[in-house]
Amino acid sequence: MAGRQQMEWARIRADNGTEVTGVVEDGMLHPRAALGSAESAGGPIPLAGATLLPPCIPGKFIGLWNNFKAAAERNGWDTPEHPLYFLKPLSSLAGPGATVTLAPDLGRVLFEGELGIVIGKTCSHVSVEEAAEAIFGYTCVNDITALDILNADPSFPQWTRAKGFDGFGVIGPVIQTDVNWEDLTVKVMVGERERQSYPANDMIMSPAQIVSKLSADMTLEPSDIIACGTSIGARPIKAGQEVTVVVDGIGALPVTIAD
Repeated sequence: MAGRQQMEWARIRADNGTEVTGVVEDGMLHPRAALGSAESAGGPIPLAGATLLPPCIPGKFIGLWNNFKAAAERNGWDTPEHPLYFLKPLSSLAGPGATVTLAPDLGRVLFEGELGIVIGKTCSHVSVEEAAEAIFGYTCVNDITALDILNADPSFPQWTRAKGFDGFGVIGPVIQTDVNWEDLTVKVMVGERERQSYPANDMIMSPAQIVSKLSADMTLEPSDIIACGTSIGARPIKAGQEVTVVVDGIGALPVTIAD
């Protein structure tokens, strides 16, 4: 990736079935050779009639837990010195407009509206300043969680299983490269009702701090996704509901829940 040349990036499936990554402008997708590339890969494609896909395909999908001050205070959690995180399998990846089918006997399943960091260049053991430069942009995330599965076995919290079912890692609709994360508010609508709303600037660790600290544990690579964690207001969802994560400045990320 070459950095922040453009503001809004998306990935679509065109009418002919071709999957294309490019820059969104005036209702058109302008294809590029790769995410972040300035090299054109064809003429513009109308977004009308195209299917929005997850805006990138990450090599790693990392999710944070306990990264918001309000939630930590309400639950009596200590402030972590290092990100507390898990990995979601790539088979959980879903995009805007997807249908998320709940497997039988999952018990309570929660939405978790989150801000997602998209990595723009390979980084390992980087400083906070270098980490800020490695962030390509931001997207919306719905980190769906089978809460009863997570705590079903008292000897082993099942983070991967609880957060790894097909469709439980929703990202999109686009990646915004020209946005100040501190100005953003993460909201979740269930149908027409607002069920979650919190400021991104309540994070315990900033995006640059998160990237810096994670880069000491593993090499982060272009298109990797880091979900910054959620705050107060995550609630159960059920079949038949439409759940939409909304971040003004990025967009709306809807999914339909089915069984």
